[in-house]
Formats: sequence, structure tokens, C-alpha cells
Amino acid sequence: MLWRLCVFSLLYLTGGLLGWWWGQSRGAMAGVVLAGLCWFVLDGWRGARVLRWLRGGHTDGAPQMNGMWGEAADRARRGFKARDRLVQESEARLQEFLAAIQASPNGVVLLDDEGRIEWCNETAAAHFGFDLQRDLLQLIGNLVRDPVFTTHYAAADYSHEIVMLAPSSTASQPVRLAVHLHPYGQGRTLLLSRDVTDLEKAETMRRDFVANVSHEIRTPLTVLAGFIETLQTLPLDEADRARYLGLMAQQSHRMQTLVNDLLTLSRLEGSPPPGAADWLPVQALVTQVEHEARALSALLMASQGKAQQLGFELLADSEIAGSQSELLSAMSNLVSNAIRYTPAGGSIAVRWQVLPDGRGEFSVKDSGPGIAAEHISRLTERFYRVDRSRSRETGGTGLGLAIVKHVLQRHGAELRIDSTPGAGSTFAIVLPAARLRPAPAQRAAAGSAAPSATAAQ
Repeated sequence: MLWRLCVFSLLYLTGGLLGWWWGQSRGAMAGVVLAGLCWFVLDGWRGARVLRWLRGGHTDGAPQMNGMWGEAADRARRGFKARDRLVQESEARLQEFLAAIQASPNGVVLLDDEGRIEWCNETAAAHFGFDLQRDLLQLIGNLVRDPVFTTHYAAADYSHEIVMLAPSSTASQPVRLAVHLHPYGQGRTLLLSRDVTDLEKAETMRRDFVANVSHEIRTPLTVLAGFIETLQTLPLDEADRARYLGLMAQQSHRMQTLVNDLLTLSRLEGSPPPGAADWLPVQALVTQVEHEARALSALLMASQGKAQQLGFELLADSEIAGSQSELLSAMSNLVSNAIRYTPAGGSIAVRWQVLPDGRGEFSVKDSGPGIAAEHISRLTERFYRVDRSRSRETGGTGLGLAIVKHVLQRHGAELRIDSTPGAGSTFAIVLPAARLRPAPAQRAAAGSAAPSATAAQ
């Protein structure tokens, strides 16, 4: 400001002196007026340059000048740069926030005060079938037409969440969404959605599991209680007493088997997976499975008058890395299921082989009634039975294939099921190549053959 005052005074003094030199007092007055006009023209031009730059709204290209206008332009330029930096930082934070919402497993929809979609993440678009471009600013009520949601949204009581069917639901594969609305801002609404299909399925399985366990235990207990009351109140001869006691022993064995299977499942779910350091000979496992299978078949077929044909074939002498008790349980369950469901005179073929890709396969093929395709995907569910009456007749607990599934998951293996109604079934355990190796005899033979081949060369 001092510099501006000094320049202004110097310009007036110079104009006055030049005017005095030119025309005495009148010239001095004219020189002062002319100097003032020059000052205002120059100052107006400098101000116009700054104003034109400000109107352009660009931080670059600020006019370079001294004085008050130069300082004003410089301060404005620095203010613009600070504003742009804040805007960029705010935009970056906004993008990070939106990216975090996009990564959320829950759906997020922002609705304005009229119920129009202002923004939604990809999860919500998948849940409700939205098009992220086309459906922006569309009314949520026009896009989500489920009666449960429509009633809840119209009531404007958002104190609790609702569960509705997703638009992508089908009769065979229902998808259920939990939706919660939260008012915020000036009449705006935040809509949150999450897929609860698996949770509801797990809850249904839990209820079914408790109901099935209660039913499976209650049935033999009822039988036992009836027989005990009969033995206590009626005079029975030795033959009847022995028959009742035999039936009681059968029912108690059934309960014991059920409890043992439940404990096995609990142990499998709660223990760490087996390591790959313990190698088990396949021949020993198959031999033990064969002994148990022939004993079970003889017991079940004793009253049928015609035995089953059991065949066990070992096409490769291998070793498996894993838990002996778990693998034996899985193999035995497959074979015992085949025995229980194959009628008298039927055939059961058990085979172990190494597949061309190095994996091992333990397969059980029977000539039983077979299984319809709609049941196969559910066979490993606990207590799931294709024919409940047939299962109880054969003494099954409904947990065998669930145990097999857990054992195979812990060993990185898979269960293959191939069945045709009326033509029998094939259940196969396929173990990964990493858990297989040749038996010691084969490894020794391969080791001795290698030097011989080298010498021959």
C-alpha cells in the first residue's frame, strides 16, 4: 500500500512539474489532471486483467504484476490452489468410501426424499436385479415389487428388518434377503440388504437335526419302555422273555449306534484336519472293510435264504496319507450302505484303483434299487433318507453319508455318486494324488529296476 501511495504521488508530482514547465500554473493543473487520468487508466487496466483471470476460474495463468493488484492475484491464486487441493482430497476420500461400500458383502442403496435411487453398490444391484446405469433416479417401489417390501416401505416403520424373496429366486433355488431401512438426512433413506439364504438354510437344518435326533431316540426308547413294562407286569414264559429281551437289545444297539455316529460327527467337526505324515496301506484298510462287510451281509441275509455276492478287488498296491480310523469309517459306511440296500441275491463290487491322473479311487457298486436324480444332491445331509421306512428296516441312522462327507473334506477328497433307479448305484471316494504313494514293495522294485536300466544302457 505504501508503494502504491508512493507511485501515485510520484506520478502526480511529475505531471504537475511537467505542466508547470509547459504552461505555468494552468499547465501544472492540467498536468495533475492528466497524471490522475493516466493513473486511473493504468490501475483500471491492471484490475481488469485480474478480474478477467478471476472470471476464468483457472488457477494457472495468473497475471504477473506488482503492487496491490499483483498481491491480490497471487493471494487469489493460492486460495484457488488450496480449494482445489481440498476438493481433490474430499473426492479421494469419497471414492475410498464408495470403494469400501462396493466391497461390502451387504447391499447398500441410497434413496432421496421421494424414494428415488441416488446410488447403489454392485451387491445391492445383484440382490434386487438393478441396472447400475438405467435404474438410477428410478422409484424403488417401481423396481422392488415384493408385497412384503411394499407393505413395509409404505408403513414407514423401519424399526425392524424384513425378510423377502429376491427377484432372482426360483422354486428350486430360493434366495432370501434381509432388508433394513434407515432414515437419515433430510427425508433420505438408507436401504441395507444381505443374503440370508445360507443362514436360514442352516437354521432349518438345525431344527431338522434336533427334530430328527429326538425322533430317532424317542422311537427306540418308546419300544424299550413298552417291553420293560410288559416284563414287569405280565407273567411270560422263557421263550417270550428271551424274544422281548432280544428286541430290547436291538433297540438299545440302535440308540448306541446313533449316539456313536453323532459323536463321530462332533469329533470330525471339532478336530484339526489329519496330516500327511502317517501312511496307511490300502490293502489293510480294504481287508478290514471286507471282514466287516461279510459279517454284516451274513447277519442281514440270514433270514432271507439267499446270500449277497460280495467282490473285493485291489488293482494297485498303494499307501494313503491320512487318519486310519476316519478313512476306515468312510469306506465301511459306503460298503455297509450298499449291503443294507441291496436285496438278497444281489451283487456288490468293491474296487481300489489308481486313476491315470495319479488319484486313487475306492468305489462301491451295487445292484440295489438305485436313487432318483433329485435325491442325489441331498444324500450327504444329516438324517436325509430317500426311503425312511426302508432305512429303519435295515438299521441305518441316516448319518453315514454325512460322516463320509466330513471325512473326505478333511482329506481333500471328493465323493462321486452315480445312480440309476432300478439299475443300482456306484459310490466312489476319489483321493488326491498328493495323498497317495506306491506300497514299499513297489517302491523297492522301482528303485532296483532303475539301476538295471542304467547298466543296460
